[in-house]
Amino acid sequence: MATTYRICPRSGLQFDTQAERLMRWNAVAGVLALLVGGITALLVILTRWPAVKLLPADQFYMILTAHGVDMLIIWIIFFEMAVLYFASSTLLRSRLATPALGWVQFWLMVVGAIMANVAIFGGESSVMMTSYAPMQAKPHFYLGLILFAVGALIGCFIFLGTLVVAKAEKTYEGSIPLVTFGALTACIIAVFTIASGAIILIPTFLWSVGYIKEIDPQMYRVLWWGMGHSSQQINVSAHVAIWYLIAAVVFGAKPLSEKVSRFAYFLYILFLQLASAHHLLSDPGLSSEWKVLNTSYFMYFAVMASMIHGFTVPGAIEAAQRKKGYTKGMFEWLRKAPWGNPIFSGMFLSLVIFGFIGGISGVVLGTEQLNMLMHNTFYVPGHFHATVAGGTTLAFMALTYLLVPVLFKREIIMPGMAKIQPYLFGIGMAVTSLVMMGAGTLGVSRRHWDMAFSGAPFQYEWPGSAYLMMGLTGVFGVITVIGGALWILIVVGSLLFGKKLDEGIISEKRTPFPPDSPAAAVSSTGSAEHVVVPGTMALAGLLLTAFVLYYFVNWKYLSEVWQLG
Repeated sequence: MATTYRICPRSGLQFDTQAERLMRWNAVAGVLALLVGGITALLVILTRWPAVKLLPADQFYMILTAHGVDMLIIWIIFFEMAVLYFASSTLLRSRLATPALGWVQFWLMVVGAIMANVAIFGGESSVMMTSYAPMQAKPHFYLGLILFAVGALIGCFIFLGTLVVAKAEKTYEGSIPLVTFGALTACIIAVFTIASGAIILIPTFLWSVGYIKEIDPQMYRVLWWGMGHSSQQINVSAHVAIWYLIAAVVFGAKPLSEKVSRFAYFLYILFLQLASAHHLLSDPGLSSEWKVLNTSYFMYFAVMASMIHGFTVPGAIEAAQRKKGYTKGMFEWLRKAPWGNPIFSGMFLSLVIFGFIGGISGVVLGTEQLNMLMHNTFYVPGHFHATVAGGTTLAFMALTYLLVPVLFKREIIMPGMAKIQPYLFGIGMAVTSLVMMGAGTLGVSRRHWDMAFSGAPFQYEWPGSAYLMMGLTGVFGVITVIGGALWILIVVGSLLFGKKLDEGIISEKRTPFPPDSPAAAVSSTGSAEHVVVPGTMALAGLLLTAFVLYYFVNWKYLSEVWQLG
């Protein structure tokens, strides 16, 4: 079949028509997983809310397992497959390498996702997303995850192959665009992540069918978190790339220093997955030297990389805005930003939530001594809801408002509600994460379905503030679910009922991106000319102040755990 390209009249982007179909199908599959994950999220919230306590224990753990798998694995990775194809084929104006294999990727992931969900909702695989041995799920739970991972690995190789095709056919000049470089970083981390998963999930599957006598629980935890936490580092690399993409599309912004941004991505490749060790800091089978090494000096390089991105993305926006004349005071550039555009508002809220809440709490969790305060408490899901939901999912939502008219050729329905949706979801998730972390700091357990321990021989009296935090988690968690449901309604409604837009020209030839188009802004390389960004410097100072204060407050909390003297 001859390769044809569709030239989008709204963005100037050129889509390989075969890659375009794969992008659409992967994105839609991800939205379906998000729908299941959102429904289970509501049930989890209404059970952990002490005043409601909706589900009995067995149903709660089943639903919690489904929520973790569908949200943290299936929704995210399906969408990332679409992002990989977009960042390689579309941004490089290249044909997709082996599109037939792309369909193998898609259907393997679909079959794997269905198998895992069937195992979970069958009620005999309520092992949580982490599925720690010696708890044992049904064999098709592990087999489903393995098939899903193999499909994702195929998608990564197709992405890498497309980069080779683009280079060989000279579809671009110089270096690959920064957004594509970010996707490449995500892909490299994904290969490491999937390899870690294969090393432990394949033996665990064989254990579940009786071919292996036992699985060592400590080794399982080490290798599983090589997959489990590193999969979130794929998300970080991907959503940072989306921040750069949206800054370029909405503002025509270029990074303050593209070389520094690329170096920050390189630091991700070397050090980011080492943060996986923060889940193991209370494990007695690992040496203190190993724990300190992984969660101190090496992890700090990854933190520095995120701080570089957290500075240069708003800095690029400020530089672009000041170039347009928004130069009054420190923050006119920010006040005059298009806050009614859900593409921008979703992206910027994602950046703020990820940096101020997810990033700071992640460093605290990754400090060996401070980790004792929060390990296995409600603080942990508070942290990763700020990173994965407030950071990654909200960035993906923002990108979707761009892709619906560009990729799916449909007009967004309910534009007024679309303006509100990022704030509803983002602010709801930010507050939910904060009060979850507050409850965790008070000692509320991470996963126990009944914080009151009803019927237990020994009762524990929580302070009233713990019940307040859990009640607020329920209220703002429901608000967040409503925000997520509104996004699904807008997106699915737009695909089904939105006005059809001009699909553009179909051609067998590649053409250069129009010079002033969003496509040209995203695919170009180079740094911003205007580098004086006082507003961004002030925001960076605010982040640093918040981090220092919160970090040392937790040392004070630690000093109060054991009263001496």
